[in-house]
Amino acid sequence: MSSHAPLYDLVSRPRRLRTNPAMRRFAAENRVHPEELILPAFVKEGISKPVEIQSMPGVVQHTVDSLKQAAAEAVELGLGGIMLFGIPETRDAVGSASLEEDGILNHAIAQVRAEVGDDIVVMSDLCLDEFTDHGHCGVLDDDGVVDNDETLRIYAEMGVAQAQAGAHMVGPSGMMDGQVGVIRAALDSAGSQDVSVLAYSAKYNSAFYGPFREAVDSALTGDRKTYQMDPSNRREALHELQLDLDEGADMVMVKPAMSYLDILRDVAEVSPVPVSAYQISGEYAMIEAAAGNGWIDRDAAVKESVLSIKRAGANSILTYYAAELARWYRQDNGN
Repeated sequence: MSSHAPLYDLVSRPRRLRTNPAMRRFAAENRVHPEELILPAFVKEGISKPVEIQSMPGVVQHTVDSLKQAAAEAVELGLGGIMLFGIPETRDAVGSASLEEDGILNHAIAQVRAEVGDDIVVMSDLCLDEFTDHGHCGVLDDDGVVDNDETLRIYAEMGVAQAQAGAHMVGPSGMMDGQVGVIRAALDSAGSQDVSVLAYSAKYNSAFYGPFREAVDSALTGDRKTYQMDPSNRREALHELQLDLDEGADMVMVKPAMSYLDILRDVAEVSPVPVSAYQISGEYAMIEAAAGNGWIDRDAAVKESVLSIKRAGANSILTYYAAELARWYRQDNGN
């Protein structure tokens, strides 16, 4: 019999750090904490109770009152932020309801901010797609093409209106050229220098937005390929990132998250500001559909999917699972 030690004793054995749950927790390189999570929330004008979104089981269109409850719960769970999306009763070609003080989104921002104060970051989607009768993220010219500069004029007004309503942070998501700079200048001119801008720097034209369009009752026909990024492009994301940084972005976003983890990694490696990523509606719906059919372990898949986004470099993650993940975190840590 050989006196030599077995080969596995002569080399590093990573499996020693996997022997039991305590050891695996001890050796974990990444963890998702509640304060890194942002809850996206929809609020709809003209409803008397929350309305379930068919393609997103467990997610609803809120009333203002139920939204305030969700925001209060988000504070209690220790979430980092809540991102608000408004769904108006009346839409027009230029998204007029987005600017109204008593419009659904601005009213909801004010109500949520009154409810939670500074205990959580109140964020607002700054885009026209929920407010236009054509469903595009900007106003259209006579040829039916999005007019970038006219859209920027409205974005500037939207940013000021949302800041005055109480938003801590605005999230321009329309991918218009120059949007961050125009919004930053408008906020500063209006005395809202402390309101931050979360730039959707790398937002791709994804097939996974479908459930979101149900969630906001989108009127879109056609697509947004002329202004959202082409899924085939990688280097372009870093160019878009630099443009937004030069215009004064306080944070940057990669959207979607799970299908674009390579982009998220690229951005996280070079960004001097915090990086966020959005686990979008279609990514959520896929997990729910597969779990509903018994094909995957739902809870394990939720945790793994969000952990992958953190591991790729996100400082914060928008996910419809935010509240549920925070509850699990409490259970796991005995809180």
